[in-house]
Amino acid sequence: MSNVLVYTLDEKIYINLTNRCTNDCIFCLRNDKADVKGQELWLDNENSTAEDVVKQFEKIYQKTPSKEVIFCGYGEPMLKFEVLKEVAKYIKNKYPETKIRINTNGHANFVYKRNVVPELKGLVDEFSVSLNAPAENEYNELSQPKFNGAYDEVKKFIKACHDENIKVTASVVEGYKGRHIDLETCKKIAHELGAEFRVREWIVNGY
Repeated sequence: MSNVLVYTLDEKIYINLTNRCTNDCIFCLRNDKADVKGQELWLDNENSTAEDVVKQFEKIYQKTPSKEVIFCGYGEPMLKFEVLKEVAKYIKNKYPETKIRINTNGHANFVYKRNVVPELKGLVDEFSVSLNAPAENEYNELSQPKFNGAYDEVKKFIKACHDENIKVTASVVEGYKGRHIDLETCKKIAHELGAEFRVREWIVNGY
């Protein structure tokens, strides 16, 4: 366990807000290891504030300035929505040229019972949303969501991002233990929702 809220990967800065998630994806890296390139991402607790994140961010940024910051760790970053907003606002105000991306499972609007995407307009440059499958039954098998109707929520979230004119990419993980999914159908769904499409190859031993 640790308190690594901010870490680096491939010369980019990542922010690890929480270990909580509304999915339990069978291919998730955290099921197999506790670190990303030696940076332990299992948090001691869920009590970190925006100030805690900013403090770690500045420490890393001063050593390794990055043109891109990604909210992505061992949990779903949108579950710490208010902290995420505060941190994104801080970064945009102080480093306006920095691109901000959120990697999300697309469940936030279901969790908060409202469309939260407009609240991030001007703060977030891009969403990467885990579509993961071409149909609900396969999504449920791969992502193991903790509530019913999760797949439809993902698609609605992707469309909400597009409707706000925020760049959005729908992603899928391909090749998990030799398993293949219908990429063409996934791509078609992504494009129909107004998103770009990205295939993420499963990394056997993680980062």
